Order: sequence, then structure tokens, then C-alpha cells
Amino acid sequence: QVHLVESGGGLVQPGGSLTLSCEASGSIRSYTMNWYRQAPGKERELVARIFTTGHSTTYTDSLKGRFTISRDNFQNMVYLQMNSLKPEDTAVYYCSAVRPTTGREYWGQGTQVTVSS
Repeated sequence: QVHLVESGGGLVQPGGSLTLSCEASGSIRSYTMNWYRQAPGKERELVARIFTTGHSTTYTDSLKGRFTISRDNFQNMVYLQMNSLKPEDTAVYYCSAVRPTTGREYWGQGTQVTVSS
């Protein structure tokens, strides 16, 4: 089992940048790590995924080029660098860890990102 805590959210102006962090209580080496987001009144959507070694990533098509996911398996951290933020990026952002062998998924509590002038 792994406990996840997100941080780094906040209020940012359109066009600005934020880096979200996800700290795990244990080793994430064997987990696929994800960032999701959920905007008010909308379903939770996958933002980005990074596989165990960190060499393979996937992104929601609409976010490619603006968001970058990365991981540090030594520090048990996952990051989401968000650039050129837009008001429609406003959402609660969640980190999750999935063990590929079992499909079991663990979630953090989320961090609020608000993009507004």
C-alpha cells in the first residue's frame, strides 16, 4: 500500500505556470503513476501517466506540449509541470498509483488549481 499527498496547487493567472508534486509514503518503483483532474460539474479525467521506469509517458491529447509528468523513484515523488495555464485548467488535481500486476489503485486527496485573473 502507498499513501499519496499532493501539493503545489494554488491560484495562478492565465498564461502562468505551476508545478504539482505528489509524495508517496513508500517506494513507487513498481507503480504506474498518474495525474488526474476533476473540474466542477465534470467527470474526473486522466491528465498524464508515467510508467515505472519513467521513460514512457502518455498525455491527454489536448494537454500535450503544455504539461509534463516526471518521477523520481529515489525520492518517491511524481511531478506535473503545467505551463501556459488556461482558465479551463481549473480543477482539483489528483495523483494516483497503480500496481500493474494487480490493478490496485491508490489516490491522494487532491490539490486545487485555480487559473484566473
